[in-house]
Amino acid sequence: MAALMGGRLPAFGALLALLAISVGAVAAEVEKSPPSMVVQGGERTRFAEPGRSAPDFTLLDVEGHPFRLSEEVSRKPVLLLFWSVFCDPCRAEMAILQKAQDRHAGRDLTVVAVAVDGEPLRNVIGGFARQEGYTFKVLVDELDAMGIWKVADAYGVEVTPTLLLLGKGGTVLLRRGGKIREDELEKAVSSLLKK
Repeated sequence: MAALMGGRLPAFGALLALLAISVGAVAAEVEKSPPSMVVQGGERTRFAEPGRSAPDFTLLDVEGHPFRLSEEVSRKPVLLLFWSVFCDPCRAEMAILQKAQDRHAGRDLTVVAVAVDGEPLRNVIGGFARQEGYTFKVLVDELDAMGIWKVADAYGVEVTPTLLLLGKGGTVLLRRGGKIREDELEKAVSSLLKK
């Protein structure tokens, strides 16, 4: 209490405030963002764009179980969403993801959502997922010592939600920053599963 009265926020509160502000700003970005790029040695390299292989990763789900992308895409296609509990458009996208999960349950599709809210909010993310009744995997991205997201930054995620459809083997078939229409997603998934 004395720390609050001295004008300082607890470290966790400050982290939450910064996270809410940054996620809110990202969520307010335009629906379609330009392709993500990084400059390496004077050349521009695209992240996880259609036609390229998706970077492999291993993250823990909200229950603490590991999920490795390469193991999953070796067996079947993956629908992957980057989202945040602080992002209203993400909540609508999560509902669309759940419908895809329900529609294609038992078929060759894995649905995964990666929360870019960080390890300190694992319980909040898990509680939200249980409250909403999500039956797909919900993972929690992690920040490294340099403040870089382990997975979202490797994928060049600039806006939440960002959705990717990965073919069996890990090739990116679809990438969409911002909201996606349910019928558009269903068309892409159905087309892939018919192959």
